[in-house]
Amino acid sequence: MRLADMVNIKEVRSRTGVGFGDCKKALEDAGDDIDKAIEIIRKQSAVKAAKKADRTAAEGLLAMHVSENGDSGAMVEVNSETDFAARNERFIDFANEAVKWVVKHGDSEMEGLEEAREQLVQIIGENVSVRRAVRFVSQGGEVGSYLHSNDKLGALVEIRGGDAVLGKEIAMHVTAMNPMVLAADQMPEQVLRTERGIYEAQALESGKPESIVQKIVDGRVRKFLAESSLLDQPFVRDPDTKVGDLLEQAGAQCLRFIRFEVGEGVEKKDEDFAAEVAAQLE
Repeated sequence: MRLADMVNIKEVRSRTGVGFGDCKKALEDAGDDIDKAIEIIRKQSAVKAAKKADRTAAEGLLAMHVSENGDSGAMVEVNSETDFAARNERFIDFANEAVKWVVKHGDSEMEGLEEAREQLVQIIGENVSVRRAVRFVSQGGEVGSYLHSNDKLGALVEIRGGDAVLGKEIAMHVTAMNPMVLAADQMPEQVLRTERGIYEAQALESGKPESIVQKIVDGRVRKFLAESSLLDQPFVRDPDTKVGDLLEQAGAQCLRFIRFEVGEGVEKKDEDFAAEVAAQLE
């Protein structure tokens, strides 16, 4: 192979990230025109991405980014089919670029990531999806974040009156304790009705007199609300202090929060690896 051919292949690889063989073939089809070869690869990436789009992607990682002044932050979940692929350097790079895109453009303008996503599918050979994203932009407050060490659990919070340290502490608590709502009075009525119905059925089934069933149910509902509301939860670092009290001591308020866990809510298919290999050999 000529030196010039090697140089061209190296250039195409550096600009697309795909394998040596794919770059060589694209250059041959493009008559050694680098730009045309890259266009060919981009078209191939889109086709391969479409073919893999129906394959379940429930593994992956979270990426998070908060601006230097703390007034905005974002979190994204990027999914792959296997955890192995999620540890690929290019997959991690894509997730980091995706979260920076969301910080800049918002969580509803994801089309700008599509070309890079399709290219990544071709590189790693798996379906990849930016499953969800969120951006917090604070008006005079502070955005706090916490990303667990396995990059699969994380939270964003917006506080007012505190600092970055407090924001991170509250985000860590949200990540660990998974509150449903900020305050008890924000619990959806449908959730309360469901919980109350369960408690009533349990109390009646236990044979308790109907005269005290209501008191038992009311007590269990209060406990449920305290365990599910961020401000009423015991702070994870100091169980003797409620999160609401911790914020009050700092002269701060928590305005909102959100927590992501990779793959939550995604129905994973039971894959028969041996059958899949056999099918590919037919």
